[in-house]
Amino acid sequence: MSHEIIVQFVGYEVKEQLREYTFSVRESATDPREFTLTIPTAAFNERLLSIQDAPDVCSRKLHRELAAHENHPAESHYAITNTELADYRTARAPRTTRSPFSRKPVEDY
Repeated sequence: MSHEIIVQFVGYEVKEQLREYTFSVRESATDPREFTLTIPTAAFNERLLSIQDAPDVCSRKLHRELAAHENHPAESHYAITNTELADYRTARAPRTTRSPFSRKPVEDY
């Protein structure tokens, strides 16, 4: 992916069954291109994703598509899948750390 590309979150629109997120992609040699990504409203209602994380999920998907197609994907609209939401949750899940105050394991000498 070129270092000269700028991806900017423009905003979102709430529709009947989904939220549509709009991004503008600019390169130095071309006019800005607009991309839309959608997430079903059910994903928010079922707590698969928080509203605050939605632009990040969409941005990551758009960056993957841009990288896969040398910054010029044929599509300008993408739908976020439940699999992508699950992958995002897994990647962002807090790591379990052992408390310094937990019991030490019993060792057999």
